[in-house]
Amino acid sequence: MFWNKPKTTGAWGEEQAEKYLQQQGYTILCRNFHSRYGEIDLIVTKDDIIAFVEVKTRTSSFGRKRPEEYVDELKRRRMAAAANAYIKFHKIELVPRFDIIGITMDPNTYEVKELTHLEDAFLPPLRTIGKSSFSGQGRWKHRNRVIGR
Repeated sequence: MFWNKPKTTGAWGEEQAEKYLQQQGYTILCRNFHSRYGEIDLIVTKDDIIAFVEVKTRTSSFGRKRPEEYVDELKRRRMAAAANAYIKFHKIELVPRFDIIGITMDPNTYEVKELTHLEDAFLPPLRTIGKSSFSGQGRWKHRNRVIGR
């Protein structure tokens, strides 16, 4: 039987996270920000902070891992590099923070079973992008290989 889902699980989760953050008093600046350095699901502000939010949505706790535990070191580096680009381009002067929202959903009813918001979930690595990355010389290190120019 064909399962006709209205949205991808990820897009549905991002919508739920956006609603949750708005209820908590955050202002949504951007959704699905893409740069050459990476992607950020949600960029929000509240008071004097700007939060870069990664949303992980799962239909179950596969292998006893919670959704928010799927944000690995590579994703953190890419988020930090994309956040850096966003901050520089928009000349943001707010305090940056990296949050993770993990959502477990019921695949049949599209209801949120559990939503976990980890504020200030991680600190960005000290060196996420090359020195001259904003002049087009971005470099990534992946599996001991340098990718990029």
